[in-house]
Amino acid sequence: MRQIRMAAFAAASTAVLLTACGGGGGGGGEAAPPATPAQPSLAIPAPGSLLPAAEAKTVTAADCTAAKLGTTVAVADIGEPVSAVTLNAPVWTAAAGSNQAYCSVTGAIYAVDPSAPVINFRVALPSSWSLRAVHTGGGGMNGFAPGAPSAAILALGAATWGSDSGHSFLDSTWALNEEAMMNLGFMQMKKTRDVGVKLTERMYGEKPRFTYWQGGSQGGREGLTVMQRYPADYDGAALTVPIVNFSTLLLAPELIRIQEKPLANWVPPVKAEAIRQEFIRQCDKLDGLADGIINNYQACRNIFNVKAGAPGRNPWLSKRCPGNVDPNPTDNTATACFTDGQIQTLNFIYSPYEFATPLVNGVTSFGMWAPTTDPSGSGLLIGTRHVGQEGADPGATNHSHLGILGVTGFLMKNLNANPLDYVEGGALNARRVQISRYLDATNPDLSPYYKRGGKVVITVGSNDSLASTGAQLDYYQSVLDKMTRPVVDAFARLWVLPQTGHGLSGTNHTVDGDGNTIAATAIPNSFNGLQMVVDWVEQNRAPSKNPTVTAGAKALPMCSYPQHPKYVSGDTALAASYTCAD
Repeated sequence: MRQIRMAAFAAASTAVLLTACGGGGGGGGEAAPPATPAQPSLAIPAPGSLLPAAEAKTVTAADCTAAKLGTTVAVADIGEPVSAVTLNAPVWTAAAGSNQAYCSVTGAIYAVDPSAPVINFRVALPSSWSLRAVHTGGGGMNGFAPGAPSAAILALGAATWGSDSGHSFLDSTWALNEEAMMNLGFMQMKKTRDVGVKLTERMYGEKPRFTYWQGGSQGGREGLTVMQRYPADYDGAALTVPIVNFSTLLLAPELIRIQEKPLANWVPPVKAEAIRQEFIRQCDKLDGLADGIINNYQACRNIFNVKAGAPGRNPWLSKRCPGNVDPNPTDNTATACFTDGQIQTLNFIYSPYEFATPLVNGVTSFGMWAPTTDPSGSGLLIGTRHVGQEGADPGATNHSHLGILGVTGFLMKNLNANPLDYVEGGALNARRVQISRYLDATNPDLSPYYKRGGKVVITVGSNDSLASTGAQLDYYQSVLDKMTRPVVDAFARLWVLPQTGHGLSGTNHTVDGDGNTIAATAIPNSFNGLQMVVDWVEQNRAPSKNPTVTAGAKALPMCSYPQHPKYVSGDTALAASYTCAD
């Protein structure tokens, strides 16, 4: 039996669920709602505060049948428009090792537009159910339904579900369909959740008492999306590296390639070591310690963001090629220099990109990337010239990347278009704004989610070359600006793990800020975000604002944005030797 502490529940609010045509909470540049009044920390107890302890419910293989679970779900039970929901025959999976048995149901959710692909989903219902449910997010551009439930979710005794978001990764034409794009953006989350709740109710006789979201990257954006659009549906969320400004992240690799159209502006991957070492030289010791780790990510970002600080300053001045002529363009060492055109491109990558007109939620810029020890990762720098770029070979191809369908499909409506033809503020500007309403999880006002008791923990890594670290940090700041620090502390943790990547792992650079060669060791990063949010929701046990994370024998505090681990004194492997500082 789970013990759930009793306490008074202070407030509640109902969510307005957006229809399929409602977009992403308003058009570009629309006024934001009034600021939430400041409340003392933990003023809104978690949902579990009012509920008594409850026994787990058990089922057997005899319950895993179509006779009990059905072959369809009624259209009226789904909170976004669908034409039908069909269920395949349930399949029972026996217990194996420490994993309990479960019943899985797959099926399809049919779009209103008959030309749109179906949403394929999977729901897993454990033999011993703890009245919990976990909705798992996707990754990349999605395109496949989840497989077997994780050991961690089975250990929680939670029902779990997820979907392919309404397309197959083997196809590309789906990106030309408006409903398919909207499914990816937001509708598939609501549709899949409502199917999962209905099947859970059919199996156990009641709906989940606690429903959580767990996801990273695309799944992290999806988690932010459901908090913003469907705040009454989830009690807690554990999110990592959310891509936040999805519509512009899809375009960002093309923006860099457009910046590099002149051959003089091209920064090939051979320059990566020189970029990396310059970041370390200027930023390693900003946290009080030369250890090959840029812990003070905010100060480092401020140095290399040329749109902040004194006009015309050049953080790359010491690396400028004498006379603006590169004597050795193939130099792959830290001593390589940069021409003026290459410096312009580096400034472009590490400074916010300003839009011609605001996108949804009044967002006026895209944060691009924070300084990283992986400057060529995820295609930020490439060694090939493409159609539309000066110096491209006669047989050159159009540039492509993981999210290219968001550019040629969603934006240009032509899968064969050259993405480098995009012009900021040009003929596609209205479409840019429209797409942002469907795809971007940038609404900083999480008041409806907060006021009904929802909790969330979010973690990003400042060395992430796939997601935009700048956009993530800017979103954190927008939430703090909108909701105030006391309110944010009452329901959210906004953590940053310096110098960790898209998987929240990383190592120190092997040359420190003083130029000394040092051994590579893992950066502390271990924590259990899902368990933290479960404890917060069900027992009102808030996680520390600055919990200790570990890797081997080393430990550090994981600081809440905008703070960072600052070295004070003592053993550098001990968390106690650091403080979380601005």
